[in-house]
Amino acid sequence: MKQRLRTATALATALLALSIAAPVVSSAQAVEDAAPGAGPREGDVLTYERLAELKPFLPPEFWANRDFFFYEGMQLEIGPAHRDYTPAPVYVEATKKYAGQVKLGPENSLVDYRAGQPFPMEAIDCAGDPGAGAKIAWNFVRRWEGNGGKARFYYSYWDRGEELPLYYEGHSAGVSLAFRPEPEHDEQNGDLFRAEQRYVASGPEVEAPFDARGIALLTYRYKASFNPEATTRNDDTWVYVPTLRRVRRISTAQRTDAVSGTDFTLDDLFSFNGIVPQYQWKCLGEQDLLAPMNTKVRAYPYDPDHNFGPYGLSFADDRWEMRHAVKIRFIPNNEAHPYEHKDIYIDEQTLEPMYSFAYDRKQELWKIIWHNHRWSDEEDYTEYQGWESVPEPRDLTVVSDIIVNVQTGTGNRIEFWNRTGTPMRSKGRMRRFIDVGRLSRGR
Repeated sequence: MKQRLRTATALATALLALSIAAPVVSSAQAVEDAAPGAGPREGDVLTYERLAELKPFLPPEFWANRDFFFYEGMQLEIGPAHRDYTPAPVYVEATKKYAGQVKLGPENSLVDYRAGQPFPMEAIDCAGDPGAGAKIAWNFVRRWEGNGGKARFYYSYWDRGEELPLYYEGHSAGVSLAFRPEPEHDEQNGDLFRAEQRYVASGPEVEAPFDARGIALLTYRYKASFNPEATTRNDDTWVYVPTLRRVRRISTAQRTDAVSGTDFTLDDLFSFNGIVPQYQWKCLGEQDLLAPMNTKVRAYPYDPDHNFGPYGLSFADDRWEMRHAVKIRFIPNNEAHPYEHKDIYIDEQTLEPMYSFAYDRKQELWKIIWHNHRWSDEEDYTEYQGWESVPEPRDLTVVSDIIVNVQTGTGNRIEFWNRTGTPMRSKGRMRRFIDVGRLSRGR
C-alpha cells in the first residue's frame, strides 16, 4: 500500500500580504498569559505568540484542544468580518415564494417543502421556539449548495502527526434530483425527472491505493426522509467491490460505523449528513466566531503536499473570518447510536458548518470536526461555472473536512478543494450516473 509522508516545513510567509509586529514569546505559558485585548482585526496575521486573542471567538471545546490546531510558525490571516455571502438569487427567491407554506411536522418532519430555505433564519426564535433546533437543522440540510457537482478527493489518516499508509484518493459526483429552485423545473414541481422519489444521488470512486482502486459507491436519499421517523425512508447505498466483481448493498446501520478503520462515519461528513427526524434537536444559542470561511489555500488536487501543521489537522495557515454563528444540538433517537449527542456551530447566513463536537455515550468529548470553505465567486475559482438561470452560483461551499479523535490523538483529513455545485450538462448524463448498473458496467 502506498505511503505518503508529508514534510513538516514551516510556511511562515505563505499567506502573508503584510507583516505586523508581535512580541517575541515562545513558551506555552506566555500564550496563556497574553491579554486578548479587543480581538483581532481584518488584515492582522496572528502567530502562535498572539494565540490568546482567538480564545473569545472559538468554541471552548476547540480551545481546550488547541494543541491539535495551533503551532509555532503558524500564520493565521484575519479576513473581512461578516462578509456578504448571500446565496444565488434563484434560491433567495424560492425561499420568499415558498416559506409561508412550509411547516414543521410531527417528530421533526418537514411538511409542504418545495424549494429554497425552509424556515427563514430571521424568523426563528432560538430561545423561545421549542422547534427552533429542528428548523435550523432543516435549513442546514437544504442550504444552497448549487445543484449537483463534482470534486476530486484525498482522504488521509493521521496518528499524532504521522500520516499513515491508510488513505483514499479519487473523484466523486452528485446529482440534485428534486426541490430544484430554477424556473425551468417548475413544470415538474422542482423534480428533474417526472414522479421522482429521490432528491439526491451521489457517490465516490476510488482510484488509489492500488488494492482499493475501482471501489465505487452510489447513494440515494429519498423525499420520504422528510417524513416522521415511523415512515421515514433511509438511504440506499450500493458499492462495487472489485475483488468480488459484484455490487453489494450497504446496510443503513453502517452509516454510523467508522469508515474503514478511520474516525469518520458517513453521517459525519459536513458535520451532519444524517436524516433529521431520527434525532431530537435543540437550539443552544448564538455568538460570533472566527473560522476558516474563504480559503486562500489550494491543497489537493492543486498542491498535494501542502503543510497542515505538525498534526496534519490544522487550517491555521489560512484566512479566517468573523461570522455570526448559531449552535444546535442533536440527540439520537436510536440508543445504539455511537454518539450521546453532537453540538454543531453553523454560519447563520449560509448555513454552512463551522465546528462540531461529538460526545460518546459516557458524555465525554470524543471527536472534533471542523471545515474549510471556498467562495464560488472568487475570480480564481474558474472550475465553478454557472448554468441556466444561475449565471453566478454564489455558493460558499465546504472544500475540506477535518476530524480529530481527542481520546486517541488520531484524525482524518478529507480534501476536495476543487469541489463545485455545477450540475451535469445533460439529463442523459444524469440518468446514466444515477443508474446502479453503471457501478459494474464494463468492469
